[in-house]
Amino acid sequence: MNFNFGEVLTRAWQIIWKHKVLWIFGILASCGRGGGGGGSGGGNSGFSQSDRPPFSDTRVFDQVGQWVNENMWIFIVIVFVVLILIVLFAFLGTIGRIGLIKGTYKAEQGAEQLILGEMFSESTPYFWRVFGLSFLIGLVFLILLIPIILFGVLTAGIGFACLLPLICILIPISWVVMVVIEQSNAAIVLEDLNMLDGLKRGWEIVKSNIGPAILMAIILGVISFVVGLVIAIPLLIAVIPLVIGVASGEPTSYWIAGICCVIYFPILLALNGIMVAYVESAWTLTYMRLTHKPEGDNTPTTPESGTPVLPEDSDKTILASRPNA
Repeated sequence: MNFNFGEVLTRAWQIIWKHKVLWIFGILASCGRGGGGGGSGGGNSGFSQSDRPPFSDTRVFDQVGQWVNENMWIFIVIVFVVLILIVLFAFLGTIGRIGLIKGTYKAEQGAEQLILGEMFSESTPYFWRVFGLSFLIGLVFLILLIPIILFGVLTAGIGFACLLPLICILIPISWVVMVVIEQSNAAIVLEDLNMLDGLKRGWEIVKSNIGPAILMAIILGVISFVVGLVIAIPLLIAVIPLVIGVASGEPTSYWIAGICCVIYFPILLALNGIMVAYVESAWTLTYMRLTHKPEGDNTPTTPESGTPVLPEDSDKTILASRPNA
């Protein structure tokens, strides 16, 4: 089919620039997305007292175990707080995605203003369906990955090399699944489908338009990578004093790096929210173009064919409107 990628990308930017309330939903949606994590490591020039391997003294473990037993409530509180944060982020991330879909669609219908409270309340009815779909797909991938990880660990890493072709196959499959999820979420929200019908609808759309769907995924993936890299540069610069402090042993550098990161974090959060809003808006517009859903048409469609569903008395209305022969 003739799919205008430039029109979709341009229109997505126009929508989120005009309706900046979608930036807030973009920030919320970013809460439910996986974030990259970093680790730090270091080396020792030698053992100061002996050549024994670290932690060979069992007294260290005894002291740690004793402290844990005496302060078990701290771990209980930490686990409780972590669980609350997980639930909160899942809720906000799902509401953010739904709000972006609804907001983009309403903007295409000609809405001059999008109200935050109204958008939030209109998004909550779809929460369990959209969240359930993400949870279901994530659970399937987890079930597939657990045997691979166990096989690799039990074979001391050799299994990962043997399974490398399978892992390479899973990468493009995960891309296709991601595209199906994006289109399924749009179908659930815009066509008011249940979770399974939405998944079926999303699969049918991607299967019928595999070329435009995958190419859009690549374009948005490149845009996300480049923009993410650019907005992360100031954060990397802020870490330079930390590296200097580690090398020189100057504690002041730690404070400088920490203050710089704290100052830039709200800016990073806002910029990332704008990027997420743009990507989700582009995916919603992609759904609308692939299903030929015109602007201002809020008529529900069937999951199987995408044809409009007429009211029960629509045939009578049509016959009544015809002139007498």
